[in-house]
Amino acid sequence: MLVDIHGQPLSSEPQEMQTQDDRAQITGLYHHFSTHPSRGLTPTKLAAIMVEAERGNLISQCELAEDIEEKDGHVFSELQKRRRVLLGLDWQIVAPRDASKAELADVAMLTEMMEDRTDLEDLVFNLSDGILKGYSNLELEWQTVEKLRIPKCNWRDPAWFQTHPTNRNELRLRDSTYEGAELQPFGWLSHKHAAKSGYVGRSALVRVLAWPFLFKNYSVRDLAEFLEIYGLPLRLGKYPTGASAKEKSTLLQAVMSIGHNAGGIIPRGMDIDFQEAAKGASDPFEAMMNWCERTQSKAVLGGTLTSQADGKSSTNALGNVHNEVRQELRDSDAKQIAATITRDLIYPLYALNCRSYSGPHRIPRFEFDLSEPEDIAHYAEHMPKLVEMGMQIPVSWVTEKLQIPEPKEGEAVLTYSTNNPSPQAALAALKEGQQNQLDPEDAELNALVKNIQSQSAELNTATLNQIRIAIDNATSLESLLEQLMALPIELDDMADVLGQALSVANLAARYDAIQGAE
Repeated sequence: MLVDIHGQPLSSEPQEMQTQDDRAQITGLYHHFSTHPSRGLTPTKLAAIMVEAERGNLISQCELAEDIEEKDGHVFSELQKRRRVLLGLDWQIVAPRDASKAELADVAMLTEMMEDRTDLEDLVFNLSDGILKGYSNLELEWQTVEKLRIPKCNWRDPAWFQTHPTNRNELRLRDSTYEGAELQPFGWLSHKHAAKSGYVGRSALVRVLAWPFLFKNYSVRDLAEFLEIYGLPLRLGKYPTGASAKEKSTLLQAVMSIGHNAGGIIPRGMDIDFQEAAKGASDPFEAMMNWCERTQSKAVLGGTLTSQADGKSSTNALGNVHNEVRQELRDSDAKQIAATITRDLIYPLYALNCRSYSGPHRIPRFEFDLSEPEDIAHYAEHMPKLVEMGMQIPVSWVTEKLQIPEPKEGEAVLTYSTNNPSPQAALAALKEGQQNQLDPEDAELNALVKNIQSQSAELNTATLNQIRIAIDNATSLESLLEQLMALPIELDDMADVLGQALSVANLAARYDAIQGAE
């Protein structure tokens, strides 16, 4: 039986998109256009927008978020850093615990289906829009391709949605009713992103960014007004007593235009005085704008040193710390988005296409690879020392830490080439008589070496034969020890052979020294 992620039975497979319902209330959503609430934004208006969102009407808050992203280049830049870093992450589909062969086969098929999607990066990027607005919804348009049910993901305007009056964490489609229309199962990728704790209406990052945006715009406006009059002298018009309203208006127009036109006419008896030029500095306005932008950077990326350097507090160590905070935010965003993809995309694909499907209790999981490769140089230096100490280190653990995949069967691998033979190779060469040969011209020295080898071989063979006979005849360990102690081993003969070997080695060393001197 087909059930949704919560175990509720479904009467049929998904057919058409919910937003294509014939009801005019839903189709009318396509004709909704933004009111741009950032126009004429004041603290009072901003507070009203936020209270409205807390009560379930998310339209103005979402549209304000759009305006901030469009109008504030600093916010746009910081959000792009946080959102687009997710696009470079590798991903995998993980089978449930103790998976059967059928489940593993279905996981492989789901992986192929996701790899074949050309819109996967767009999907992840659109879901990350929830970081700013608190949520992001993609509507699934199901299609049948080669007997497989595969959905196309369509982005939907966040202003199309509201929260349930009594369940403020449940998103619903606006349909002109008090409660809104419930999102149909298998019909939506509905991502709720918690930039901070709270209900959907209060968890959006825009609620933190809106205040610095407002204050910065006040400072920008004040700076523009200051620059408009900076350096210009104060122009003061004087009219005689009894001047008519028309004469006063003429004088005012002359005063206002003379600074730009450098000329003008006024009636006789009227004067224009030029006072001292306007003074001041732009530093206070810029300080306020910089404070607002630093606050926005902290809210979006957790710090300021990954955004810009001020030449004062910027150090490499602090920059690394801020970058670690930025990675923690990336990991949190990735895990939230992966959970949504698992619930709203992988599960429907699994339920509609896979044979091992038995319900929502055992479903494959979509996961981003958030591991960071370790320092290979550090491991290469210290790992051999740990192995020499006897520590048993699994190869799989090392490959996971260094992110070096294990080679497949028959796959070519890198090897280390060296001219120095290993001890095993040297021993094999000795056993086969392939050790370094003496120069053929050194006939006499070669003859001495062969003679010593022959004598030592005869002595070794005779001694080993006697030991074998003693072992064969022994009835106990005690009798074996007695027979070994009684063996007539000619130690004098062995001493003679060793003495000859040392003499030959000494002569060979002298010969090499003479040859090297020549």
